[in-house]
Amino acid sequence: MASVPARRSRNLTQNVVTALSERIRHGEFHVGEKLPTESALMESFGVSRTVIREAISRLQAAGLVETRHGIGTFLLEPRNEQQLRIRTENILTMLDVLAILELRISLETEAAGLAALRRTDAQIQQLRGILDEFADHVRKKTGNVVVSDVAFHLAVATATGNRYFHDILKQLGKAIIPRTRVDSAALAEDDRTVYLGRVHVEHEDIYNAIVRKDPDAARAAMRTHLTNSRERLRRAQEAAEQGA
Repeated sequence: MASVPARRSRNLTQNVVTALSERIRHGEFHVGEKLPTESALMESFGVSRTVIREAISRLQAAGLVETRHGIGTFLLEPRNEQQLRIRTENILTMLDVLAILELRISLETEAAGLAALRRTDAQIQQLRGILDEFADHVRKKTGNVVVSDVAFHLAVATATGNRYFHDILKQLGKAIIPRTRVDSAALAEDDRTVYLGRVHVEHEDIYNAIVRKDPDAARAAMRTHLTNSRERLRRAQEAAEQGA
């Protein structure tokens, strides 16, 4: 019988840890900033001082915060050694980009399925705005479509509710968009417009499946989108090798 309240306490502690971690990740607290007092957190979460102290202890162990006795608890810079690091400066060749696309196919296919199950109405609105911005750039041939493209994939990752999908893609940055590593100057402007139009249609397919909360269709649409990117690059690589 004694294990029941202990298990409940552990669950409460994990709930507080998860909530505070999310607030930190979304920028509610900034590096060097003092977190609310124990009393304020107790009132906010409706839990005991013991639960709050255990939650803070776990955040300390994760390297997210430090407690200065008599002053308070402060947010720390993330510790690089605890993060999965993919050095984008090492993504130099077409083969490197193809390898990254293989990683993304497995990662983002599942992310799209989870996003379809977990997305919120606010996240749908955000995705819609990003797609409209992308389409506007393509139509007017102005602006940086890469920024919108990256934003779309990051927004899908965020909609999973699992921060690690977002964190891994964010580490890659613009390198997740293959054409930033390919000499597009050799392409005619009409070809570029057709290509971007195709990308937009593929993004719309992903978006529509997520709106419908259809995880299988979302996975299929994302896999198709990234596989198409991989095959276009593979053909470009083969053409370059033949012309060399």
